Amino acid sequence: APQRANRAYRVFGGFVRNLLMALTKRDWRGLENLPGTEGFLVAGNHLSNIDPVTFAHLLWDNGVAPKFLAKSSLFKAPIVGGLLHRTGQIPVFRGTTRAADSLTAAEQALATGDVVVIFTEGTITRDPDYWPISPKSGIGRLALATRVPVVPIAQWGAQEVLGSGSKFPKFFPRKVMRMQVGAPVDLSDLYDRTDTSVAAKEATARIMSQVATLLEEIRGE
Repeated sequence: APQRANRAYRVFGGFVRNLLMALTKRDWRGLENLPGTEGFLVAGNHLSNIDPVTFAHLLWDNGVAPKFLAKSSLFKAPIVGGLLHRTGQIPVFRGTTRAADSLTAAEQALATGDVVVIFTEGTITRDPDYWPISPKSGIGRLALATRVPVVPIAQWGAQEVLGSGSKFPKFFPRKVMRMQVGAPVDLSDLYDRTDTSVAAKEATARIMSQVATLLEEIRGE
Protein backbone atom coordinates (compact mmCIF):
# COMPACT_ATOMS: atom_id res chain seq x y z
CA ALA A 1 0.00 0.00 0.00
CA PRO A 2 1.16 3.59 -0.60
CA GLN A 3 2.96 5.17 2.34
CA ARG A 4 0.54 8.09 2.57
CA ALA A 5 -2.49 5.83 2.98
CA ASN A 6 -3.93 5.79 6.50
CA ARG A 7 -5.09 2.56 8.12
CA ALA A 8 -8.66 2.79 6.82
CA TYR A 9 -7.43 3.57 3.32
CA ARG A 10 -4.99 0.64 3.42
CA VAL A 11 -7.71 -1.82 4.39
CA PHE A 12 -10.35 -0.53 1.98
CA GLY A 13 -7.90 0.16 -0.84
CA GLY A 14 -6.34 -3.27 -0.58
CA PHE A 15 -9.76 -4.94 -0.64
CA VAL A 16 -10.94 -3.02 -3.73
CA ARG A 17 -7.62 -3.59 -5.50
CA ASN A 18 -7.89 -7.35 -5.02
CA LEU A 19 -11.44 -7.27 -6.43
CA LEU A 20 -10.36 -5.34 -9.50
CA MET A 21 -7.41 -7.65 -10.06
CA ALA A 22 -9.85 -10.55 -10.16
CA LEU A 23 -12.69 -8.90 -12.08
CA THR A 24 -10.91 -6.80 -14.71
CA LYS A 25 -7.98 -6.85 -17.11
CA ARG A 26 -5.64 -3.89 -17.43
CA ASP A 27 -3.78 -2.13 -20.23
CA TRP A 28 -1.91 0.71 -18.53
CA ARG A 29 0.49 2.82 -20.55
CA GLY A 30 2.65 5.88 -19.98
CA LEU A 31 3.26 5.13 -16.29
CA GLU A 32 6.71 6.70 -16.62
CA ASN A 33 4.91 10.07 -16.87
CA LEU A 34 3.73 9.90 -13.25
CA PRO A 35 5.83 12.39 -11.23
CA GLY A 36 8.22 10.92 -8.72
CA THR A 37 7.50 13.77 -6.33
CA GLU A 38 4.56 14.14 -3.98
CA GLY A 39 1.73 16.57 -4.57
CA PHE A 40 0.29 16.61 -8.06
CA LEU A 41 -3.04 16.85 -9.84
CA VAL A 42 -4.55 14.14 -12.01
CA ALA A 43 -7.04 15.17 -14.70
CA GLY A 44 -9.23 12.44 -16.19
CA ASN A 45 -12.23 11.87 -18.42
CA HIS A 46 -15.42 10.67 -16.75
CA LEU A 47 -17.14 7.62 -18.26
CA SER A 48 -18.80 5.80 -15.39
CA ASN A 49 -19.61 5.77 -11.69
CA ILE A 50 -16.80 3.26 -11.22
CA ASP A 51 -14.16 5.68 -12.53
CA PRO A 52 -12.83 6.53 -9.04
CA VAL A 53 -11.89 2.90 -8.38
CA THR A 54 -10.28 2.37 -11.79
CA PHE A 55 -8.18 5.53 -11.41
CA ALA A 56 -7.38 4.64 -7.80
CA HIS A 57 -6.25 1.18 -8.91
CA LEU A 58 -3.69 2.56 -11.36
CA LEU A 59 -2.39 5.12 -8.89
CA TRP A 60 -2.41 2.73 -5.91
CA ASP A 61 -0.26 0.24 -7.79
CA ASN A 62 2.18 3.07 -8.49
CA GLY A 63 2.58 4.15 -4.88
CA VAL A 64 -0.14 6.82 -4.71
CA ALA A 65 -3.14 7.01 -2.35
CA PRO A 66 -5.27 9.52 -4.29
CA LYS A 67 -7.91 11.87 -3.00
CA PHE A 68 -11.00 12.47 -5.10
CA LEU A 69 -13.50 15.31 -5.26
CA ALA A 70 -16.92 13.68 -4.71
CA LYS A 71 -20.40 15.16 -4.43
CA SER A 72 -21.31 15.93 -0.83
CA SER A 73 -24.43 13.73 -0.82
CA LEU A 74 -22.23 10.63 -0.99
CA PHE A 75 -20.68 11.57 2.35
CA LYS A 76 -24.11 11.14 3.96
CA ALA A 77 -24.75 7.71 2.47
CA PRO A 78 -24.59 4.66 4.76
CA ILE A 79 -21.24 2.85 4.71
CA VAL A 80 -19.99 4.77 1.66
CA GLY A 81 -20.06 8.05 3.55
CA GLY A 82 -18.02 6.63 6.39
CA LEU A 83 -15.43 5.24 3.99
CA LEU A 84 -15.13 8.57 2.19
CA HIS A 85 -14.59 10.39 5.48
CA ARG A 86 -12.07 7.90 6.83
CA THR A 87 -10.01 7.81 3.65
CA GLY A 88 -9.85 11.61 3.47
CA GLN A 89 -11.83 12.23 0.28
CA ILE A 90 -12.99 15.78 -0.51
CA PRO A 91 -16.71 16.73 -0.61
CA VAL A 92 -18.06 19.03 -3.32
CA PHE A 93 -21.01 21.20 -2.28
CA ARG A 94 -22.55 21.97 -5.65
CA GLY A 95 -24.97 24.87 -5.98
CA THR A 96 -24.38 26.16 -2.44
CA THR A 97 -22.44 28.93 -0.76
CA ARG A 98 -19.84 26.29 0.12
CA ALA A 99 -19.12 25.41 -3.52
CA ALA A 100 -15.59 26.85 -3.30
CA ASP A 101 -14.72 24.85 -0.18
CA SER A 102 -13.74 21.79 -2.22
CA LEU A 103 -11.05 23.70 -4.11
CA THR A 104 -9.73 25.11 -0.85
CA ALA A 105 -9.56 21.61 0.63
CA ALA A 106 -7.91 20.28 -2.53
CA GLU A 107 -5.34 23.09 -2.41
CA GLN A 108 -4.52 22.22 1.20
CA ALA A 109 -4.19 18.52 0.34
CA LEU A 110 -1.79 19.29 -2.51
CA ALA A 111 0.25 21.55 -0.25
CA THR A 112 0.82 18.64 2.15
CA GLY A 113 1.94 16.32 -0.64
CA ASP A 114 -1.28 14.51 -1.49
CA VAL A 115 -2.36 13.60 -5.02
CA VAL A 116 -5.79 14.91 -6.01
CA VAL A 117 -7.84 13.47 -8.86
CA ILE A 118 -10.39 15.64 -10.68
CA PHE A 119 -12.66 14.47 -13.46
CA THR A 120 -12.35 17.55 -15.60
CA GLU A 121 -15.90 17.52 -16.97
CA GLY A 122 -17.35 17.63 -13.45
CA THR A 123 -19.85 14.90 -14.30
CA ILE A 124 -20.13 11.71 -16.33
CA THR A 125 -20.08 12.54 -20.02
CA ARG A 126 -23.49 12.82 -21.66
CA ASP A 127 -22.06 12.28 -25.12
CA PRO A 128 -23.65 9.12 -26.62
CA ASP A 129 -20.24 7.98 -27.89
CA TYR A 130 -18.53 8.72 -24.56
CA TRP A 131 -16.35 11.55 -25.83
CA PRO A 132 -15.57 14.30 -23.27
CA ILE A 133 -18.01 17.17 -22.84
CA SER A 134 -17.21 20.78 -21.90
CA PRO A 135 -14.94 20.92 -18.84
CA LYS A 136 -15.42 22.89 -15.62
CA SER A 137 -12.79 25.52 -14.90
CA GLY A 138 -12.12 24.41 -11.31
CA ILE A 139 -9.10 22.33 -12.24
CA GLY A 140 -7.58 25.26 -14.11
CA ARG A 141 -8.00 27.54 -11.10
CA LEU A 142 -6.51 24.91 -8.81
CA ALA A 143 -3.60 24.20 -11.12
CA LEU A 144 -2.66 27.88 -11.41
CA ALA A 145 -3.09 28.52 -7.69
CA THR A 146 -0.87 25.61 -6.62
CA ARG A 147 1.49 25.32 -9.60
CA VAL A 148 1.80 21.58 -9.03
CA PRO A 149 2.25 19.18 -11.97
CA VAL A 150 -1.00 18.36 -13.78
CA VAL A 151 -0.99 14.82 -15.17
CA PRO A 152 -3.63 13.96 -17.81
CA ILE A 153 -4.96 10.39 -17.78
CA ALA A 154 -7.45 9.07 -20.32
CA GLN A 155 -9.39 5.87 -19.78
CA TRP A 156 -11.56 3.58 -21.86
CA GLY A 157 -13.40 0.47 -20.70
CA ALA A 158 -15.15 1.49 -17.48
CA GLN A 159 -18.31 2.26 -19.45
CA GLU A 160 -18.46 -1.41 -20.49
CA VAL A 161 -18.70 -2.41 -16.84
CA LEU A 162 -21.20 0.25 -15.80
CA GLY A 163 -22.51 2.31 -18.68
CA SER A 164 -24.76 5.35 -18.76
CA GLY A 165 -28.14 4.49 -17.28
CA SER A 166 -26.99 1.11 -15.94
CA LYS A 167 -27.68 0.28 -12.31
CA PHE A 168 -25.68 -2.93 -11.99
CA PRO A 169 -22.09 -3.57 -13.10
CA LYS A 170 -21.32 -6.24 -15.69
CA PHE A 171 -17.88 -7.62 -14.97
CA PHE A 172 -18.12 -10.78 -17.05
CA PRO A 173 -16.67 -11.48 -19.46
CA ARG A 174 -13.77 -9.57 -17.92
CA LYS A 175 -13.36 -6.11 -19.44
CA VAL A 176 -10.04 -4.42 -20.22
CA MET A 177 -9.44 -1.14 -18.39
CA ARG A 178 -7.31 0.83 -20.86
CA MET A 179 -5.59 3.84 -19.33
CA GLN A 180 -3.01 6.16 -20.87
CA VAL A 181 -0.94 8.51 -18.70
CA GLY A 182 0.33 11.62 -20.45
CA ALA A 183 3.20 13.97 -19.68
CA PRO A 184 2.38 16.82 -17.27
CA VAL A 185 0.64 19.72 -19.00
CA ASP A 186 2.80 22.83 -19.36
CA LEU A 187 0.93 25.78 -17.84
CA SER A 188 3.95 27.87 -16.85
CA ASP A 189 3.10 30.69 -19.27
CA LEU A 190 -0.20 31.20 -17.44
CA TYR A 191 1.09 31.41 -13.86
CA ASP A 192 1.61 35.15 -13.67
CA ARG A 193 -1.37 36.29 -15.71
CA THR A 194 -3.39 39.02 -14.05
CA ASP A 195 -6.65 38.03 -15.77
CA THR A 196 -6.98 35.00 -13.50
CA SER A 197 -10.45 33.94 -14.66
CA VAL A 198 -9.47 33.90 -18.33
CA ALA A 199 -6.19 32.17 -17.51
CA ALA A 200 -8.03 29.47 -15.54
CA LYS A 201 -10.33 28.78 -18.47
CA GLU A 202 -7.36 28.59 -20.83
CA ALA A 203 -5.55 26.23 -18.46
CA THR A 204 -8.64 24.03 -18.21
CA ALA A 205 -9.04 23.90 -21.98
CA ARG A 206 -5.38 22.97 -22.38
CA ILE A 207 -5.69 20.18 -19.80
CA MET A 208 -8.89 18.83 -21.34
CA SER A 209 -7.32 18.90 -24.79
CA GLN A 210 -4.49 16.68 -23.58
CA VAL A 211 -6.95 14.22 -21.99
CA ALA A 212 -8.98 14.11 -25.21
CA THR A 213 -5.85 13.51 -27.31
CA LEU A 214 -4.88 10.57 -25.09
CA LEU A 215 -8.40 9.19 -25.40
CA GLU A 216 -8.17 9.40 -29.18
CA GLU A 217 -4.98 7.35 -29.02
CA ILE A 218 -6.58 4.69 -26.83
CA ARG A 219 -9.65 4.43 -29.02
CA GLY A 220 -7.75 4.69 -32.30
CA GLU A 221 -10.21 7.32 -33.50
